Amino acid sequence: MAKKSTPIVENLPDDTEQLKQIVCELISHLEEKDGQLEDLRGQLQLLLRARYGRKAESIDAGQLLLFGQQPTAEPIEESVEPAAEEKVATGQHGRKKPARELPRTRIIYELAGSELCCPECGDKRSKIGEEISEQYDYVPASVRVIEHVRCKYACGKCQGNVETAQGAIKPIEKGLAAAGMLAYIATSKFADHLPLHRLESIFKRQGATISRSTMCDWLSSTVSLLEPLYERMKARVLDSRIVWTDDTPVNMQDREHERNMREARIWVYIGDEKNPFTVFDFTPSRKRDGPKNFLGDFAGYLQADAFAGYDCIYAGGNVREVACMAHARRKFYDAQTSSKRSSLEAQSLIQSLYAIEKRAALLSHDERRRVRQVEAKPVLDKFRAWLQEQRLYSLPKSPIGKAVGYALNNWTALCEYLTDGELTIDNNRSERAIRGIAIGRKNWLFAGSQDGGHNAAVLSSFIATCKQHKVNPQEYLRDVLTRLGRSEMVDLDRLLPGTWTPASL
Repeated sequence: MAKKSTPIVENLPDDTEQLKQIVCELISHLEEKDGQLEDLRGQLQLLLRARYGRKAESIDAGQLLLFGQQPTAEPIEESVEPAAEEKVATGQHGRKKPARELPRTRIIYELAGSELCCPECGDKRSKIGEEISEQYDYVPASVRVIEHVRCKYACGKCQGNVETAQGAIKPIEKGLAAAGMLAYIATSKFADHLPLHRLESIFKRQGATISRSTMCDWLSSTVSLLEPLYERMKARVLDSRIVWTDDTPVNMQDREHERNMREARIWVYIGDEKNPFTVFDFTPSRKRDGPKNFLGDFAGYLQADAFAGYDCIYAGGNVREVACMAHARRKFYDAQTSSKRSSLEAQSLIQSLYAIEKRAALLSHDERRRVRQVEAKPVLDKFRAWLQEQRLYSLPKSPIGKAVGYALNNWTALCEYLTDGELTIDNNRSERAIRGIAIGRKNWLFAGSQDGGHNAAVLSSFIATCKQHKVNPQEYLRDVLTRLGRSEMVDLDRLLPGTWTPASL
């Protein structure tokens, strides 16, 4: 008994060319489905790693040997000087000794009169030295009230002509907050990431009733005082040859939005070595107008991610694009769940580039540029040839295909760092600066308005720049707000965190 043919088979044409065309269409459709499947698998693995896996993008050093590469360190970050602390060895572990610049209270323990007598001969024992041990103690902060007493005078003979002594100039006219209070609130919120409702509870515990709405008004007044200094920092950043930039989303209240909340942006801009300032800017959206308006007539190198909003800035020809190798590396790292061998090959080559950067970190700009041309350029040429070969065999929508496409599409910008020794191989400098905003928004959650977002950007600029110059932001703001509150003109350049020295008391 003959088998019944299926409707699909019955409908197939007899013509060979038509059959070939159908087969080609089916293969194309299958490849598209495979690409979508690989993409979904990659997204699933990324979600699982984000939820349960390690955050660090590390590679097993032994795996690099499979591709003829020597194990190297992870992508380097800028060196950070160790804190001014001493270590005293105690067995197998080290115990840190309190820093010498901290205030100290010396408590002396002496033998009582009867204990001074020698138990053998009875003579009085003499002091021959000291044994010193140290402890950390903490004196809790407290709110205090400063009474400004303005004495009034009058003529006893004339019974008039009353004159009152001039009082201190306050940062906020007729305001209750002194410069120290304003500096503490700004530092607590934007350096220590304490939302105002927690500060309200802290002050209440100390006996002071200060509402969060009052503190919010004080922060706005603080920004008004700091605005000229902020504009000066911004101008210095735009005078740089190189600017590093990045952005991160923040929520902003908007009553006209369906959820009463919309996604805004905070951008960071970091100047070069001659203009070492970190400036934040707030925009209500991620439109290209944000960076375009901030950068204005800036000319030089702009190191950023591959955000399309920067394209209009590069189009003018005055700004040269510098891409981030860490972004390219991250895409290959994410692709290793579906294409492990290709992913590790790419990461191995990128690790070689970072090893060169680590060796050249202490060289001058000219020497570093020469090292890059001699050592890094051949590695990049090899990497590009590998990418072009991979493009032939990788599905464009697969994770490895997307990683290869990203690297090749941004290749010129990825290699731009070879041309100047002050440029960096990646944009980690601005990513680290924006991290403080990302931590803070988990606590203060949203900006209440566009003005509130601007206030956050201004105050975060001073906090980040103080950190950049290893300046205590609370001491800095306290002193600067005191000076800016006076009526006389001040030299703004002398009040910038990099050149600031505290006023003599």
